[in-house]
Amino acid sequence: MLFLKYHALGNDYLVLKNELFGEQTPGWAVEPDKNAIIRICDRNLGLGSDGILIGEQISENEFGLRIFNPDGSEAEKSGNGLRIFVRSLWDSKRVEEEPFSIRTLGGQVQAKVLEQGAQVEVDMGQVSFSSSAIPIQGNDREVIRETIEVGGRSLEFCGATVGNPHCVVLSPEGPEEAKRLGPLIENHPFFIHRTNVQFLEVLDRQTIRIEIWERGAGYTLASGSSSSAAAAVARKLGLCDEMIEVQMPGGSLMIGIDEDWSVMMRGPVTLVGSMTADKEIFE
Repeated sequence: MLFLKYHALGNDYLVLKNELFGEQTPGWAVEPDKNAIIRICDRNLGLGSDGILIGEQISENEFGLRIFNPDGSEAEKSGNGLRIFVRSLWDSKRVEEEPFSIRTLGGQVQAKVLEQGAQVEVDMGQVSFSSSAIPIQGNDREVIRETIEVGGRSLEFCGATVGNPHCVVLSPEGPEEAKRLGPLIENHPFFIHRTNVQFLEVLDRQTIRIEIWERGAGYTLASGSSSSAAAAVARKLGLCDEMIEVQMPGGSLMIGIDEDWSVMMRGPVTLVGSMTADKEIFE
């Protein structure tokens, strides 16, 4: 089976070459098999990636996208995954520079290609801080400056969703502490469907820095939805303006936050190459 591999600031995905790209869809992808996804994403025993993208064409200007994590779980939305999928559509000449729609489990988004494929812009939809939308345990409320106890520490955080759940910890941390605390927060019973985690540092009114632990994927060099959630929280707290550069270990994205809390994300995508998974890796 054939894949196209791309990375978005070091966050890499495999795009399945199915009927959308003129190839036959393998049986496991019709109703995706968790064990197959885990093996394909394995960096020692498979092709290696932060996830698998499976797309379809719904109409001339609308596509569907399913996003799978390396642990076999299905994600509602991924900002970098969306940008990578958009770039793959551009490379296969399925889209041009006009905006088009993509359906995900986390809602429908608008996307467009810029600079001849060098940059991709995605309208991520509206961010919500509502506990019922995220979802988070407890009465319906905006989850702003609450406290969670994990790993021997008391951490202040805000909750947000851009179609998938996020816990934005209001504490700058290095990679090692992010790797230690990330899985504890991800799997905390407070978060009903687990959560993505960001550790936020505000540098100035136009710039933030984050470390990222992704639900189902682990420590990650970059994340579009994490950037969107963290920027929205910084804006919500009055710490940043409407255009924010989000710095991550893998590089930077630009995030725009409108008055109605709509989020625009813009950043680069790089084609790594084509890859083939032999049936032998499943034996």
